[in-house]
Amino acid sequence: MATPSIQVSETPLVLYTLRRADDALILAHRLSEWCGHAPAMEEDMALSNIALDLIGQARELYAYAAAVEGRGNDEDKFAYLRDVRQYQNLLLAEQPNGDFAHTIVRQLFYSAFGDPYWRAMMASNDATLAAIAAKSEKESAYHLRHASEWVIRLGDGTEESHARAQAAIDDLWSFTGEMFAVDDGERSLIDGGTVIDPVTLKDVWLATVSRVIDEATLRLPQSDWMQQGGRSGRHSEHLGHLLSELQYMQRTFPGVSW
Repeated sequence: MATPSIQVSETPLVLYTLRRADDALILAHRLSEWCGHAPAMEEDMALSNIALDLIGQARELYAYAAAVEGRGNDEDKFAYLRDVRQYQNLLLAEQPNGDFAHTIVRQLFYSAFGDPYWRAMMASNDATLAAIAAKSEKESAYHLRHASEWVIRLGDGTEESHARAQAAIDDLWSFTGEMFAVDDGERSLIDGGTVIDPVTLKDVWLATVSRVIDEATLRLPQSDWMQQGGRSGRHSEHLGHLLSELQYMQRTFPGVSW
């Protein structure tokens, strides 16, 4: 018999921590799908290592959410035993890999936010979140550099690589606005100094992305219409398929160990 989904006490701090953990876990799973399929062995290793960094971030955040919640859940239960609507990751993170350019542009958009986000979170008055941020910032700096170099190489490369990179930008742009959205629960944490207001990072994010896109001889879309829903559990059809693979073993064989 398949294992049922757990119940989560979604207090503002628990929910906030789970959201950031979900971002990291889902994007890590997407990147792990490249293992053995990347265009070069070096890139196969690079994407796998970035995925491992993100899984490490997810584990620390899930563990902290479990400690704050105090209901007997742990990182494995949060990762494997929640229903699709209980996940509140960014829609950007769950988008399919597509071609290599699509994956790299998705990574640029995410990392250009993650790098200043973790740097700012080091000033949190929550000691655990500040410690997680201090470790994650070092990793996100590399993630941003890696994605930036590849976007420039693809955009300023061949006619085909340029076209594929531009198509990826056009396709993923509408998912970037959700990174800066804030609800009432998160606002209370911002006002208390526990977390940072993501809106304050938007100018830095846009400047970073614009610089890379310009150097790559690409262009950003002019549309300001943005997709929403991930933060409230309303996802694209892609997340359900991803979770069916991610959670299969634990759902089918509860408590299995190697």
